[in-house]
Amino acid sequence: MHAYRTHTCGALREADVDTTARLSGWVHRVRDHGGLLFIDLRDHHGITQCVADPDSPAFADAEMLRAEWVVRIDGKVRHRPEETVNPGLPTGAIEMFISEIEVLGAAAELPLPVFGEPDYPEETRLKYRFLDLRREKLHNNIVKRAQIISSLRRRMTDQGFIEFQTPILTASSPEGARDYLVPSRVHPGKFYALPQAPQQFKQLTMIAGFDRYFQIAPCFRDEDARADRSPGEFYQLDIEMSFVTQDDVFAAVEPVLRGVFEEFGGDKHVTGEFPRIPWWEAMRKYGTDKPDLRNPIVMQDVSKHFYGSGFRIFAEQLKDYASLDHVEEYDREHFYKNHCRVWAIPAKGGGSRAFCDRMNAWAQSEGQPGLGYIMFRDGEGAGPIAKNIGPERCEAIRQQLDLADGDAVFFAAGIPRNFADFAGRARKKVGEDLKLIDEDRFEFCWIVDFPMFEWNEEEKRVDFSHNPFSMPQGELGALEALDPLQVLAYQYDVVCNGVELSSGAIRNHKPEIMRKAFEIAGYGEEVLQEKFGGMLRALQYGAPPHGGIAPGVDRIVMLLCGEENLREVVMFPMNQQAQDLMMGAPSEVTNQQLRELHIRLAPPPKS
Repeated sequence: MHAYRTHTCGALREADVDTTARLSGWVHRVRDHGGLLFIDLRDHHGITQCVADPDSPAFADAEMLRAEWVVRIDGKVRHRPEETVNPGLPTGAIEMFISEIEVLGAAAELPLPVFGEPDYPEETRLKYRFLDLRREKLHNNIVKRAQIISSLRRRMTDQGFIEFQTPILTASSPEGARDYLVPSRVHPGKFYALPQAPQQFKQLTMIAGFDRYFQIAPCFRDEDARADRSPGEFYQLDIEMSFVTQDDVFAAVEPVLRGVFEEFGGDKHVTGEFPRIPWWEAMRKYGTDKPDLRNPIVMQDVSKHFYGSGFRIFAEQLKDYASLDHVEEYDREHFYKNHCRVWAIPAKGGGSRAFCDRMNAWAQSEGQPGLGYIMFRDGEGAGPIAKNIGPERCEAIRQQLDLADGDAVFFAAGIPRNFADFAGRARKKVGEDLKLIDEDRFEFCWIVDFPMFEWNEEEKRVDFSHNPFSMPQGELGALEALDPLQVLAYQYDVVCNGVELSSGAIRNHKPEIMRKAFEIAGYGEEVLQEKFGGMLRALQYGAPPHGGIAPGVDRIVMLLCGEENLREVVMFPMNQQAQDLMMGAPSEVTNQQLRELHIRLAPPPKS
């Protein structure tokens, strides 16, 4: 017989009755039923109920067992009594009568329980993560993560992609988030950077003549933690393709994402063909470029109904409305200019004073003066705004938004680029509070036609709005002829249920376009040569048209596990302060190590 087990704790079935077995695992829990001891033994594969009575030669040893001790148990497999059969457990029809117990590893008093799913403080969970990972839900999430990654790899190779590994120690670059820096011992005063993403390397792979690349790539960014972003490091499905258009990238990525979500998403519906929404249209309709399409609310421009109205707060802001082009239809140019608008957020079923007051209070908690509204009842509009604009304008708003008695509409006014984010959050809150969101769906979409540049208000200059290596629509001619804020790029995001899974782009493969784009963003030739010299040189020796994308693995797993925090799908995460409480990182190093790296510390003065 094997030293530790003949079966796993999830393997025994009725066919094994009357055989002798050996199991090893953790004591999940011990139950004393009037002298009859039940020991639930757990390993990675499942749980088996083991039984000892006072006549068992192992009864004295069984009485000593405590939760999370690691033990070996020998015994005879038998049927469970009919009244104790557990149909929810794969091993629920049998139990093992114990003949021998060997303690393989005793456990000290536990700092957090493994049995059940109690909510424990984050600090405790992360410090004792090896115990936290024994809990069923988290353990299953990590297994599911591995299965999802395996499925992603299989689907990519089935499409003819080849997995390549790119460097971890590389050069720092000025764009994006802060780099994690690694000092060089042999080059005093110089530093490597951990890659924020394999962006330049995957493009160079295409220039080197490899046609379809992918990688489950580790990425490192020194930025603050969020619920949907781990501090320090994360993984992405990095993809790049040669001789492709934007449509080709979409055609390659959609079946991979759809297939994985169908495979692991249970009974939830998954979008068929992913709709494509221009960036400005997403901002206009949803107030965000990460729209949750499960939410049926679509915002509309209702400026014309307030122009010249008795509601002075809005009417005053719309003085120039009649002189604008496209007054009946929102145009993306208005998003950049100081043109005031009024947007409506329809709320079907939200026409009660209590709900409208709650939304107004929520808006004030978000730093807003309030949230104007109209309620519809008895065929008329009600509320302060309705009284000020009159019944004809109320009816026109009601008809435009297709509202009825019992419904309401909320308003956001001002310069769209200033209030769009708040309007988007209000749309989300209305949809959630009125339970309008269909939780049984995975709704994907592409956000396309991003602006190539944006205005950096802090530095008073034009900056890249997305990936600086993207191809502008219209190429060099557009960069030379158009206002930079009107240049669109072949840039795109893929979004699922309001979560941005990835950004991507068709790359700029022509050096003259790269020079001009960086010049517009304020990067001179010296900076270009210093920071992106390798890429610039490569483009001068025959670069194919190419493009790619990099869906976030952690976010995919988070959605498929139904979790709202990445901590629940990452095996060993850091805390919100980018600390590994289990291993004690970051930690101090010795003076000898610092001397070898030619580094002298200059800590900030103590407050």
